[in-house]
Amino acid sequence: MDLKTKEKAMKKKVLILISVLVMSSIGAMNAHSQVLISLLLGDKLNSGKIEFGITGGFYRSQFIQQSDADHLGSLALGFYFNFYLKEHLYLYTGVRVKAEYGGTNIPIYSLGDEDLDGAFAEGSITRRIPYFNVPIALKYRFNNHIFMDAGIQPSLMHGARDVFSNTINDKDDLNYKVNMTDQITRLDFGFVGGLGYQFKKGIGMSIGAKYYYGVVDIYKDDRYATNSNLYLYAEIPIGANKAKKKAEKN
Repeated sequence: MDLKTKEKAMKKKVLILISVLVMSSIGAMNAHSQVLISLLLGDKLNSGKIEFGITGGFYRSQFIQQSDADHLGSLALGFYFNFYLKEHLYLYTGVRVKAEYGGTNIPIYSLGDEDLDGAFAEGSITRRIPYFNVPIALKYRFNNHIFMDAGIQPSLMHGARDVFSNTINDKDDLNYKVNMTDQITRLDFGFVGGLGYQFKKGIGMSIGAKYYYGVVDIYKDDRYATNSNLYLYAEIPIGANKAKKKAEKN
C-alpha cells in the first residue's frame, strides 16, 4: 500500500470516528442504535493504532453523603475506543449510552395526595437517574495482559425518576413514578480508575472493574449527595479479525 493510499485510509477512519461520536451525542438515539452502529462500522475503525468495540456490564451505584439510600444495581451498555500513544500506553474513551445511577430503599415522602400517601405509607422509593457517560483515561497495559487506567468522566443526565413501590399481594406490585428531572443537576463529573485483564496481546476481549467517584452535587435544592459506582464489565472489539485480514491482504 503506497503512502497516498494510506493517507486516504486514515482520513476515512477519522471521518467515521467523528461520525460515530457525533451520533452518540444525540440524546434521541437509544442503546440499540449504538450497538447497530458499532456492528456496522467496527472493521472500519479497528487498526494497529485504534481499537473499537462494545462495552457492557453491571453497575453497582450509590449516593455518597446520602445515608438513607442503599445500592442500586443496573446493566450498562456502550462502545469504547483505545488509541495507541506509545508502547503499552493508550488513551481510552467512548460513550456508555445505557448507564443508570441511583439508590434504593429511600424513605417515602408525601405526594400531596391522601390516597397516594396512604397507599405507599409502608413502601419505599427507588431513585433512578440515567446518564450518558464519557470516560477519558490513560490506560497502561503490562506484558502479563493486566492493565490499569485512570482519568476523568463527565456525564450527561437525560431524565430522572422516583419509583414508589409497595407490596399488596406480590412483592412491589404497586408502583407510582414521579419525574425528578428538574430536581437533578444535568451535568455530572468525577474521577475514574480501574484494573482489567486482556486475553491476548494486540486487539482482544478484556474484562475488568472500574470505580467512579463523583464530585458534583446531584441535587439542585438544599440536599447534598454525589454519585459513585463500581462498574464490572467486558469489552469486545468489533470487526477486529476482519480488519486484520483486510490489512494483511493490502
